[in-house]
Amino acid sequence: MPAGILVRAACLVAIIAGAILVEGCGTASPRFGSGKRSAAEPPRQTGPRFSSKEAEEESRENDRKPAPQEIDAITQGKRSFREQKNPAIPPLDESKLMRAISRYMGVPYVHGGASERGMDCSGYTMIVYQQGAAVALPRTSAGQAEIGIPVAANDLKFGDLLFFNTTGTSASHVGIYLGDNLFAHASVTLGVTISSLQSTYYKSRYEFTRRVIGGS
Repeated sequence: MPAGILVRAACLVAIIAGAILVEGCGTASPRFGSGKRSAAEPPRQTGPRFSSKEAEEESRENDRKPAPQEIDAITQGKRSFREQKNPAIPPLDESKLMRAISRYMGVPYVHGGASERGMDCSGYTMIVYQQGAAVALPRTSAGQAEIGIPVAANDLKFGDLLFFNTTGTSASHVGIYLGDNLFAHASVTLGVTISSLQSTYYKSRYEFTRRVIGGS
């Protein structure tokens, strides 16, 4: 068999294998690679090459971004919410979940990541729920969207999972509701941060909410 045909065949196999390995949320597409890496390999940042459209829109339309001082007040427990309490979460457990939410603030976005070196949106929610509520979530945002119970947009409670369509695919992004239209999530441009549901970007892409703690 001619060498050129063998090379093309090998490339095709590699492309198919890459498509099979893709997981996570956000820019989940075969062309973005598998998101998997060895322990010795530095984390791969999601940059213009992979998600330029998503990052550009997020930066331009995130027009209700909380100020850094407000984010600090929330993560340090100095900010009280008018609408936050979830009756299914006892006060001590709520504090534990909030500590887990705050622990990873500033961690960079890495597609397929789920550690302090970098994480994507579903990696973040999975770790927070595991550490803060002893709840095992599916690895992907699409999988997380299938559990718990649906919640109306006017009945959001602390700890609810919020889902967005940021890539043209339903439930391609997920975050954790805090109260007062604020939620924590792993943003493509900012890493783990707190954003507002009232920003143009997230308000127009919000899809639905699921309640896992207290749901069935």
